[in-house]
Amino acid sequence: MKKDVDDYLQEGIYGPKEINPSERRKYLGTLRERIVLVLTNGQLVQGEGLAELEKAMKEYPDATLLLDRQVSNRFRKPYRQLANKHRIQHTTVDNQEVETDVGAVLAVDYAVEKEDITVTEKAEKKEEKKGFWKSLFGRS
Repeated sequence: MKKDVDDYLQEGIYGPKEINPSERRKYLGTLRERIVLVLTNGQLVQGEGLAELEKAMKEYPDATLLLDRQVSNRFRKPYRQLANKHRIQHTTVDNQEVETDVGAVLAVDYAVEKEDITVTEKAEKKEEKKGFWKSLFGRS
């Protein structure tokens, strides 16, 4: 496809055209199809998802970890340390113009099309608690 003068003017005024700009804003600059794992801001603050993130880093050593700058540095630190441990490139994304609950994204630069990219650690903890009460009282 050949660009005409109007295309060059529009690009000069508004910047280059992006594919799925709303999706890129939500996922800290990357596309959903490239995501291996996503953690919410709340999960970062609670220190959750480190085990799942480490497993994903081992499975995708060519991945990049994107961290939301809106989450305090002290909460991002364990995730950066994990990335360093596995020699995973990491960067902090300043996404001020968009409110998103995404705090960390482990992504690759090709499509992986994973269906489930979220960590549901709280659900696992609830199961553990149920198991404890079952063992204590012996009921099913």
